[in-house]
Amino acid sequence: MPLPRPRTPRPKVLARLSLPERTFVADALRAETVGGILLLLAAVAALIWANTPVKASYATVRTTHVGPAALGLDLTLQHWSADGLLAVFFFVAGIELKRELVAGDLRDPRAAALPVVAALCGVLTPAAVYAVVNVAGGGSQSGWAVPTATDIAFALAVLAVAGTSLPSALRAFLLTLAVVDDLVAILIIAIFFTGGVNLPALGGAAACLLLFWLLLRRTRVHGWYVYVPLALVTWGLMANSGVHATVAGIALGLVQRCHREPGENRSPGERLEHLVRPLSAGFAVPLFALLNAGVEVSDAVLTDVFTRPETLGVVLGLVVGKALGVFGGTWLTARFTRAQLSEDLVWPDVLAVAVVAGVGFTVALLIGELAFTGDAALTDEVKAAVLVGSLVAAVLATVLLRFRDAAYRRLCEAEELDTGQNARP
Repeated sequence: MPLPRPRTPRPKVLARLSLPERTFVADALRAETVGGILLLLAAVAALIWANTPVKASYATVRTTHVGPAALGLDLTLQHWSADGLLAVFFFVAGIELKRELVAGDLRDPRAAALPVVAALCGVLTPAAVYAVVNVAGGGSQSGWAVPTATDIAFALAVLAVAGTSLPSALRAFLLTLAVVDDLVAILIIAIFFTGGVNLPALGGAAACLLLFWLLLRRTRVHGWYVYVPLALVTWGLMANSGVHATVAGIALGLVQRCHREPGENRSPGERLEHLVRPLSAGFAVPLFALLNAGVEVSDAVLTDVFTRPETLGVVLGLVVGKALGVFGGTWLTARFTRAQLSEDLVWPDVLAVAVVAGVGFTVALLIGELAFTGDAALTDEVKAAVLVGSLVAAVLATVLLRFRDAAYRRLCEAEELDTGQNARP
């Protein structure tokens, strides 16, 4: 009698990954290229969803209310993505900024001068371009802040894909510029897009933040079960204070300890960033894009993007204003101060980075929502303008970066050839 065949185990769908697989996925999500690709795929999925026969379901999902009403957190999924998920993104940005302040380029005022001034000029110039366009066209000035924000994930992804042979100093310059840009963006949100302030809630958020800092610095408490609930309470109070909830994210990031003490390979802030970044890049930011980038594209909308002053101001602010501001601010600082451009870079490199800084997606969409609240049609048109402007900037930057990458590749090949000839007997 033949023995029964052993059963082949059925493959499990969505089963928990093994430790090596989980490590591989997490490491991939920490790479700017992967994060940028996920963000792009989510935006494309949102556009497809909003322009198909099932587009009504997209609006239904976005406007579905979730959360405890008693705590003032009965929000739509779209608001949860903007107030909650982007708080995770800004938390990571806050840790990056703190690390730059205590251990990076921003620690040295001379080294920080160029990217900081470039970032500030890259905020002021697009706002000025938007203002001029809308004064000339009789449009609303409410959206002046929309083209001021650079999307760090997209910008670094474009740089990583288009410039494999570019000097590392170029990435460091763009990263520092984008971190300062994020700080300015969150200040703009906190100052200009805050309604009536609930002082008790704001005071409670500040007290929780102080307690968070004291526990980190003055005690030996390290358990996540203490800090995660406290961070959620801080976020909830901030959300009810009238100040945008994402401010809690960057504030919690800034209180982390990011300097290394003797015997440490990584600071606590660096370890926390390492843990949270996959959640931000792989879930929070793509889901925000999915719930916010869905714009019904039609001939009328595309026409309005290039004819309506509000939307034209956004496109020109991102494509022209950002490039002029970043490049001009860098050149003026190097020309009239003691700050110097890195020896590894030349001015065409800076021009390419200035153009890629015009890729303003995540935060630009958020500010567009805040600037034109109550006007759904204009909000959608401004979103379309952000998408068009970011796409144009990304394409132009890719072309410039390809030229610079080819130049550096030829330089490397010439150096290798020269080294090989000198090494011959």
